[in-house]
Amino acid sequence: MDSSEFWHLLPDPLLLYIFSHLSAKELLNARRTCRNWNRVATDEFLWKRLFHNDFKIDKSIPIAPGKYSWFSEYRRLKYHIPSEQTEILVEHTHQVLHVSFAHNGKMFASSSKDGYIKVWTSTYPAKVLYSTDMKSFSWNYTQFSQFNESDTLLLVSGVHFGAHTASGEIAVFNLQGNFALQCRVLNKPYDTFGTWYTDEYLLSGRLHFLGHLVSCSALWLNKAWQESESEKKPIVKRLFKFYNRKASSIRTIAVANCLMPESKAEGSDSNLPTTSSRKPIVHGNPVSKNALSADAWPTVRGRTIELASGSLTQDIKVQYTAESNEACTMDSPIRYSQEYRRAESADMPSDSSEEEDNTSSDFEDPLLPWDEEWSGLSDEEGSHMPLFGASSKKKSSKSIQSGASKLCSNEEEENADSLDDDSSIEKILDPREKFLIFTTGSLTYTPHQIGFKRIKPFKFAERITETPTLLQRLAEREERNINPTVSPNWHDEETIMHYFDQVDHLIDLHGHIIGMGLSPDHRYLYVNSRPWPQGYVIDNPLTPPPIAQEIDIHVIDLCTLKEVGTMLRSHKAYTPNDECFFIFLDVSDQYVASGAEDKHGYLWDRHYGNCLSKLPHNDVVNSVAFNPKDSEMLVTASDDFTLKVWRSKNRVKELNISMEDKMQCEDSEAKH
Repeated sequence: MDSSEFWHLLPDPLLLYIFSHLSAKELLNARRTCRNWNRVATDEFLWKRLFHNDFKIDKSIPIAPGKYSWFSEYRRLKYHIPSEQTEILVEHTHQVLHVSFAHNGKMFASSSKDGYIKVWTSTYPAKVLYSTDMKSFSWNYTQFSQFNESDTLLLVSGVHFGAHTASGEIAVFNLQGNFALQCRVLNKPYDTFGTWYTDEYLLSGRLHFLGHLVSCSALWLNKAWQESESEKKPIVKRLFKFYNRKASSIRTIAVANCLMPESKAEGSDSNLPTTSSRKPIVHGNPVSKNALSADAWPTVRGRTIELASGSLTQDIKVQYTAESNEACTMDSPIRYSQEYRRAESADMPSDSSEEEDNTSSDFEDPLLPWDEEWSGLSDEEGSHMPLFGASSKKKSSKSIQSGASKLCSNEEEENADSLDDDSSIEKILDPREKFLIFTTGSLTYTPHQIGFKRIKPFKFAERITETPTLLQRLAEREERNINPTVSPNWHDEETIMHYFDQVDHLIDLHGHIIGMGLSPDHRYLYVNSRPWPQGYVIDNPLTPPPIAQEIDIHVIDLCTLKEVGTMLRSHKAYTPNDECFFIFLDVSDQYVASGAEDKHGYLWDRHYGNCLSKLPHNDVVNSVAFNPKDSEMLVTASDDFTLKVWRSKNRVKELNISMEDKMQCEDSEAKH
């Protein structure tokens, strides 16, 4: 027999050596030769080497949890990522600021500067299901949307008309009732955005100015159905009120299911963000900074210097590897700490056995319902000062520090008990403990900190059996006018902090936070931030530090409240501080995606951290959203007035999307 006929009998070691010099495409072609070559060509050693080399992944990173084949992983990152543009949606007539998916994956919603909120089908090709022009409600534009858990309601957040307004509004639409408008809720500042607390209740924000550079952010619980069937049906409840320093305020609120033991939350004084007057912004959705006029917050005389750090917050100074502490380049991966790698492969062990007895009042939330006396705060931006009655009786700073919170809790508990017995019918809204997550600041009005506040299960009155009559209300008002109380000195924090709720934990990122996204299991928080110069000294809270042209991604473990990953200089942003706007990111089980100012969306693998694809647009990409039921589908929203739908090669094949269809899509983009 001719020796050339023995090629299929080559020994495995020799074949492995030969195949180790082939590319992935060449190796796949070699598999087709014969059964023996097919067997050897699927060797895991070969595909592990190709996987790490082709995707530029650190060899110390193990295979993703739940995955057992390097060949399958290679195929996933090549064939199952949403990198193919299948549709371009041109129904909006202005910049598209945000996109969000329904939990069932059947719909997604888009918000735009044209004032419309649009709901689309997720099937190919995507089509408009509902469309409403919110300018008829005196909105300037829509900026954010969120579906409730059952996908029956849509929360839409928008900005009111006005060149220098910080006021916004939330509207709720019924997705089962032909997109009927169910309620409208005031929201200030507008970049509080709003979020669902339960399936039927949402959170909104209100800002009350107290004095020079200080204010109060109140967060309200609102019922999504606000019919006026009866005056005895409560529809709103204030949950928290936070003290804001240095022209800051609460922004970008989110609610996550609480996974960490209570004892791990570290108490600290609140340091919160706000606003200042600048010129209107052309691109994207800007951070609110016009909440206060120059008259309300005059220019600071003198010079107060503070370093961009604080003893009451956790500063982020962690070296990330695998195993390098150098800054990443555009093509570098998200770097995770070893703690993240351990937690990813196995559930974190609970340390609650040693700490369950920690009953420090620093971590206790006051019982609800709250004393609603603060609801009398003026909604105007004038100089009206809020007045306090019995709750503002003078106390020494010593008594406030030592036991005021516990005394207040006892009084509220007694009030709540009497309310239960005599005057209301209540139910627990959600038995799960939750985390309120928000951006804030302590050194300047731009948001540079992430705040966390634990929300324990509480009751909400379904019906009040006794309400004051009109005559009683008029008498109470007359009594307040006759005997006004003196407002406290809002700059003396030691004597007024008992009026406010305390933030449980703060993480300072030392940069301008422009977007946040929760992982599907609510374990990790991914944050877009534009860093400040290292060691920069802030002279004036109304003049924040310059910000970098690159966006960093930070990963925070919500079980430990520690940063466990980062990606430095991950994607681009060019606008200066006074024109900086939101760049939203999204997280699926396997991938992370974000917009950017360099006219691209970016896609990374969550476990390996490598950049998988750049998704081009003709202008800034403001927002991205994964289909929660199909991570092989992604939607991007851009200032080029379009939404783009990206699907995997696998989905393109399954949906029989031909090259002609894709070319038509590209042609329509060029014409647009």
